[in-house]
Amino acid sequence: MSLPDRPAPAAPGIALRALDALTAGANVAGSALILALVALIAADVAGRNLLGAAVSGVPEMVSLSIVAIVFLQAPQALRAGRFTRSDGVIDALHARVPGLARALETVFDLIGIGVVSAILYTHWPIFVRSWERGDFVGAVGDFTAPIWPVKAMLALGAALLALQFLARIIRRYRGPDDAV
Repeated sequence: MSLPDRPAPAAPGIALRALDALTAGANVAGSALILALVALIAADVAGRNLLGAAVSGVPEMVSLSIVAIVFLQAPQALRAGRFTRSDGVIDALHARVPGLARALETVFDLIGIGVVSAILYTHWPIFVRSWERGDFVGAVGDFTAPIWPVKAMLALGAALLALQFLARIIRRYRGPDDAV
């Protein structure tokens, strides 16, 4: 008995699933970074109160990590429909004039692609420079940390966010049967 021929999955569907997997991975990395910060801050507080000695570099690590967390988790927030926006007008338009609502949401997504792409375009040389120069935060002899990993996370998150805006457009016009 032979199996029926199945059509090969569409390339956009595969690409969207891969994008969603990368987005979920970035979100998990952002969550792990939050847990690491909680542990670091708790150790710093305990060290200050119990041992009279702070953990070196906590303020620097917190300030760097917040930027990384935002950019790592923003693509998943967009994918899950939890990106900050006001839905009152768009929901009313979906009920009364769905075509206009879809068009407005597409314009929003295109503007999102433009803004995030501008951030990525502007940020890329900063990332490369920090990598090449070995830029760091902190004070030599006390605490230093390279800044390029955070710059890389920002670039990754911005790229994923731009791609998630594009994925929203693709999903919007492919229809629910093809949605991933």
